[in-house]
Amino acid sequence: MADLPSLSIMGILNATPDSFSDGGTVPEGAFAARVAEMIAEGADILDIGGESTRPGAETVPADEEWDRIAPAIAAAVAAGANVSVDTRKAVVARRALESGARMFNDVSALTYDADSMAVARDYAAAGGTICLMHALGDPKTMQHNPHYDDVVRELRDYLAARVTACEEAGIAKSALVVDPGIGFGKTLDHNLTLLRNLAAFRDIGCRVLLGASRKGFIGTLSGERDAARRAPGSIAVALHGAAQGVDILRVHDVRETVQALAVDTALRSV
Repeated sequence: MADLPSLSIMGILNATPDSFSDGGTVPEGAFAARVAEMIAEGADILDIGGESTRPGAETVPADEEWDRIAPAIAAAVAAGANVSVDTRKAVVARRALESGARMFNDVSALTYDADSMAVARDYAAAGGTICLMHALGDPKTMQHNPHYDDVVRELRDYLAARVTACEEAGIAKSALVVDPGIGFGKTLDHNLTLLRNLAAFRDIGCRVLLGASRKGFIGTLSGERDAARRAPGSIAVALHGAAQGVDILRVHDVRETVQALAVDTALRSV
């Protein structure tokens, strides 16, 4: 990928009818306009997904997933954006790579599809990036009573093991990003514990991505049932993540997050 700032903003562009917050909000013919808008707002990376991984979501066939995201990827590549594909499927990730994507963002940390490690190796060879996220089980069942004895230690050990597996497959550590997977098989207490201990994931030796935008725990804490109205809570979490040293913030509300970070940075400057 092109050189990125030390704290990068990853804007979420979903080409899904059923994502928990913004499903179906961007018609196929409007992708170019939305891409241009997100770049103008300050997105360093555009993360494009065609299969919802919200709690309870059903699996989407690979061809259908690709048909959803192909126009968005084409628009983003044409605009010169750094493009990430949010998928668990190797064939979708490979098509995205061939179409110009340079980041493979896999919520299963390359465990869902046996061919994903080989595709990830090709991303790295092309100068790209692979994001390894922790999720407890499948989206359809992941929120069914998740349990950990020590959520921070267990997730850090899991992600460290996935990093090692990638290195053993020939992928340089510098090409890897880790994500604790806020909301993916975690209770409110698990999410809060992870957020308070984000700095622990830097011990793995990779860049850290935080994706908490508009998620259910923000609604629980604030009482806001409408996910699209959770920007204030999402920005609070983003500022907390930045203070903890995360490298990439995955957000729906790009302009608002960039503005908040600019003010926060000025206030902290000496």
